[in-house]
Amino acid sequence: MVIYRPAQPDELTAARELDNSFTTDTVVRVTASDDGFALHPVPVEPALRKVYPDDEDEEGEGQEVLVADADGELCGAVSFAYEEWNRRLVIADIRVSPGRRGRGIGAALMDRALARGRELGARTAWLEVTNVNAPAVRAYRRMGFDLCGLDTSLYAGTSSEGETALFMSRPLTPAAQGRP
Repeated sequence: MVIYRPAQPDELTAARELDNSFTTDTVVRVTASDDGFALHPVPVEPALRKVYPDDEDEEGEGQEVLVADADGELCGAVSFAYEEWNRRLVIADIRVSPGRRGRGIGAALMDRALARGRELGARTAWLEVTNVNAPAVRAYRRMGFDLCGLDTSLYAGTSSEGETALFMSRPLTPAAQGRP
């Protein structure tokens, strides 16, 4: 049984330390034209394993963290913040322990974060994901997010150099609540 709840102050470090690495046999290639851009899944062999560097940053101002607790074990977390000026909920990070992935925990955490965003008055939700994280892109699409932009330079000078930042969003209006 998984219980979803706000993180306690003493759980914030453990939430940040949940393993967010992934392995994929597909990446998302971004192609641009005069009329816009498109995403194309491209197989990679051997499979790509991505391990993110340790992130020492503390939660941002106004950031909330929800956790998934399975029998006393922290197995997932989502952190987000509401931007009042444009009424946008920014999903900063979502993590599910590797052994618990594929069981709906990430979707349940996202649903709760989006519900909290509606409570705060958000009209949209927004997130950023790297193009090599095809599993996350597929999951976000299933959660109702659509591609809304990209940045080919965001990761310059980082361990993710050469990757493309994909920005995804979805409406949070009451009419969109039933959206998959």
